[in-house]
Amino acid sequence: MKIFLYLFLLISFSSCGGEETNKEEISEEEIARIRERILDANKAHVQTESKEIDNYIKRRNLSVERTGTGLRYLITKQNDGKQAVSGMTATLKYSISLLDGTVCYSSDSLGLKSFIIDHDQIESGIHEGVKLLKEGEHAIFILPSHLAHGLTGDHNKIPPGSPVVYNIELTHLN
Repeated sequence: MKIFLYLFLLISFSSCGGEETNKEEISEEEIARIRERILDANKAHVQTESKEIDNYIKRRNLSVERTGTGLRYLITKQNDGKQAVSGMTATLKYSISLLDGTVCYSSDSLGLKSFIIDHDQIESGIHEGVKLLKEGEHAIFILPSHLAHGLTGDHNKIPPGSPVVYNIELTHLN
């Protein structure tokens, strides 16, 4: 994470300057080197985060599935209700926590969350995960930061670059 911040600041400050400064063109070669460093830093962050998630899963002895995007999930209560699909309105009972167990948000204090699957602006990992569920099912979703709040966090309770754990009950589909 510190590498990202350093590279971002380096790029930002190198592109800033007043009228009186000498603006030098950055060569294509230098741009390629910067891109390579950013890519390497991103890969390192993804690997570190994946290990943190794997340790969380191991500590809790969870038997999760993993999607191609990196979403880990476990359906803890199955049901024969209707399947969630794109365009439906899903209503969730939920709690959101960090990997250290800190509860950030929950429907107990904020109320149920309703959204249109694949259309409303919520975490992309939730859109993906809800489509794995049927009405009435319960699940645990572990979202890596790129499927949750990304490099910025939510500017409130979820820090930048944090994976989050959702405990969800899909209460209603419409």
